[in-house]
Amino acid sequence: MRPPGLRDDVVYLDHNATTPVDPRVVEAARPYLETHFGNPSTTGAYAEEPRRALHEARVHVAELVDADPSEIVFTSGGSESDALALRGPALAPGDHLVTQVTEHPAVLRTCAALERAGVRITLLSVDGFGRVDPAELRRALTPRTRLVSVMLANGETGTVQPVAELAAIAREHGALFHTDAAQAVGKIPVSVTDLGVDLLTIAGHKLYAPKGIGALYVRHGVPLEPLIPGGGQEDGRRSGTENVAFAVALGEAARLADESLGVEAARITELRDRLHDRLGEVRLNGHPDHRLPGTLNVSLPGVIGRDLLAGLPGLVAATGSACHTGDPEPSGVLTAMGLDRARALAAIRLSLGRWTTEADVDRAAALLTQR
Repeated sequence: MRPPGLRDDVVYLDHNATTPVDPRVVEAARPYLETHFGNPSTTGAYAEEPRRALHEARVHVAELVDADPSEIVFTSGGSESDALALRGPALAPGDHLVTQVTEHPAVLRTCAALERAGVRITLLSVDGFGRVDPAELRRALTPRTRLVSVMLANGETGTVQPVAELAAIAREHGALFHTDAAQAVGKIPVSVTDLGVDLLTIAGHKLYAPKGIGALYVRHGVPLEPLIPGGGQEDGRRSGTENVAFAVALGEAARLADESLGVEAARITELRDRLHDRLGEVRLNGHPDHRLPGTLNVSLPGVIGRDLLAGLPGLVAATGSACHTGDPEPSGVLTAMGLDRARALAAIRLSLGRWTTEADVDRAAALLTQR
């Protein structure tokens, strides 16, 4: 069933920004808004069904990332999960944290705050495809390195990092490893066991659940101080009465993603490549192979991406550029990859999703090439 919010007159290719909520997810959550209002942390008849539903949702999220349900902490979203992963290990002044230059601002700004508190921060560079060199991580580690945080997939280019190799290097040096997998979970297979990570971020609105719900995987034995102390919910790792309806929504979204992951990834990859072919002479930004199925970041010659999209009301896509007092600034991700200003400003990100069709792809290509 197609979400009612998707319009027939506008092609939506901005799924990396947010996804429509799957109607099946809405229906799964509805009873916990309308009927089962009880607090799952209390006792009595009204608490039983919310508590059961919360556990089932935790199971579904855990299954999607190959974790144990007790290792899943529900949060308000990806940014909170990132903050809890970075601040929860309680780094002290003089401790060392390693991340990389193209991380999400939720990680980079938390690192900046930790740096102001005396934590040493190292930012790893990326190559021309946006990938971290494992050898650079090895060189950056010190006896005081407590935590390494490198995202699994970049939301702007789709580039997938060699997280399993990076995590193994961190583990050799006794450091914890966190990965922000918000853009990857539900799009490619993600196994915390195979990756070897200690902490992993999930954001509901990137996989067809509502905004305002997310999760953090916390490996058994990893100490974590809560950002929000209080009643001790989520096994003491995140206090506050759980948002049962949205947790159920995330659980259902995880179940649906797990059910169709392989088939859907293949379908979307085919559509992404069809779109790329129909755009003609463009330059791909990001890794040609190690990338998300539905992400296509390209630079179109002779244009400013932001201006091009502004003139196409029939297409919703994105650029990584920002505008300050009328002067566009290129994407920090693309410039970190070594792209010159003109190529970075010419970039657009087209991200496909569950309801993207061949007709959508062909229409988008026609709009972008009608110049």
